[in-house]
Amino acid sequence: MDHSEHGTSMDLPPFTLERGLELSPDPFFLTGGLVALALYGWGVTRLVRRGDAWPVGRTVFFVTGVLTVLLAMCTKLNDYGMVIFSVHMVQHMIISMVSPILLLLGAPVTLALRALPVAGRGRTGPRELLLALLHSRYMRIITHPVFTIPLFIASLYGLYFTPLFDFLMGSQTGHIVMMIHFLAVGLVFFWPIMGVDPGPHRPGYVMRMLELFAGMPFHAFFGIALMMASSPMVKTYDSPPASLGIDALSDQHAAGGIAWAFSEIPSVLVLIALVFQWYRSDQRQARRKDRAADRDGDKELAAYNAYLARLHGRGAGTPAAPAGAETGPETGATAAADSAPAADAGTGSGAGGEAIAAGAGTAEGTAASAPESATETRREQGAGAGR
Repeated sequence: MDHSEHGTSMDLPPFTLERGLELSPDPFFLTGGLVALALYGWGVTRLVRRGDAWPVGRTVFFVTGVLTVLLAMCTKLNDYGMVIFSVHMVQHMIISMVSPILLLLGAPVTLALRALPVAGRGRTGPRELLLALLHSRYMRIITHPVFTIPLFIASLYGLYFTPLFDFLMGSQTGHIVMMIHFLAVGLVFFWPIMGVDPGPHRPGYVMRMLELFAGMPFHAFFGIALMMASSPMVKTYDSPPASLGIDALSDQHAAGGIAWAFSEIPSVLVLIALVFQWYRSDQRQARRKDRAADRDGDKELAAYNAYLARLHGRGAGTPAAPAGAETGPETGATAAADSAPAADAGTGSGAGGEAIAAGAGTAEGTAASAPESATETRREQGAGAGR
């Protein structure tokens, strides 16, 4: 396919990493990257001047994310990617899987909400528009897993295995649109999973991990399909320029291997980030509970202990003594044990149980021996009368 209409020379020398990293700025992405860095820098500067802190790590992540986009689109990688499938796949993986993760870790939406001024009463400013967008039905739809996961999968199979890819690669505008689509799909897919910025959907950490791994197998299968093919599957790359010295089928197999490998590496990075966020969330929750306990005198713990004491009192209830039975000292001890505070029952339950059993046994013995004593007394009186 002839790519001369959007600035790609057909007599490029064989690809090397050094040649691929030479500068070759794309005006659209260069302008977009510089504008993104300027806006982010303005937001951080505004917070610092106001006396608010902004994590340095977030700034580093965002700047690195923008630089990865410029690396893929403003170097010779972009030129070679028009004629070499494997180089194009490197661009695709960077734009759709590496750059979105780094940009989202920079929390640009959170920064915008904190830096933008609040509009006056009855007015609508940039901050209010951003909030309205975040709470809109549109955002709830495009960030829902039912939408993001199929979109992520369709961006591979529905693009490369149909004539749509060749159509987009036929012009500079189409190529830019395709790369913007890759970046947007990556942002929408990883946004709910990363959970750094506010959004319509904020699932739990386990659900985020499930969403992450739901799409990755299809990504790996796509790479395997390219590697196992016996003929070129993408028309754009079926006849590479002779000056490159590459075979179209071997280049396609290399592209499949790159797609397969990239489905694993970002997944591990995101998983590590999720585990770290989960740990920090638990730590923050524990600190909040400690501060609340300090304020109210640990009422929550006291109420829980009282609840356990009530449960223990129900489980260790004493059976009633037989009616009319005399009570001895042991029975009095039983009554004293019954009237003991619930808290003491928690620490001396064994001794209390023995006292209760002893009291019950004494009462039963006293009641049983009373008839026998009366019988013996009558016998003795009858014997005396006979004499």
